[in-house]
Amino acid sequence: MTTNPTNQTAAQTASAASTTDYVMTPDSQTLSVLVENTPGALTRVTALFSRRGYNISSLAVGPTEHPEISRITVVVDVEQHRLEQITKQLNKLVNVLKIVQLDARSTVQRELILIKVTADNSTRTSVLEIVQMFRAKVVDAAADSVTVEATGTQDKLSALLGMLESFGIREIVKSGEVAIGRGGRAITDRSLLG
Repeated sequence: MTTNPTNQTAAQTASAASTTDYVMTPDSQTLSVLVENTPGALTRVTALFSRRGYNISSLAVGPTEHPEISRITVVVDVEQHRLEQITKQLNKLVNVLKIVQLDARSTVQRELILIKVTADNSTRTSVLEIVQMFRAKVVDAAADSVTVEATGTQDKLSALLGMLESFGIREIVKSGEVAIGRGGRAITDRSLLG
């Protein structure tokens, strides 16, 4: 069976509709939270957001250049004055070492996305041209689909999804946003290592 981009199934149409909601809202705030790399630290941080009724839009966690410290990058949809309240509460948590609100203009922000898209003999060339245009790469291929890996800003990944929607997106998996400040300064410094 050949898939025509204009002849989508109901599941593909529903999938495509959900990909248009990918970009964060204007009230999205990004926090970089440094915590002790101990069991339960992540749970305590995320529970604070949950208890106050705030939904976390994106979450990424990993070790820093210091194995005893982990960085939690949290994107949450909240107004600035509420974020200040959350930040004060986070600072009271035992395992939290430092919190920095990241401004999109002074940081490099990236996400990773894997997209399984319908691509049979009649559409594969068009899909591969789009993949190349976005400097993404194909990481798996089957007779009726390809899996694409891409990294970039939310805007870039949203544009890629928009271009691939007409072919039929079967599945999307994305990482949380990671961000780092521009320039030579680091938020992890010797004072944290006490």
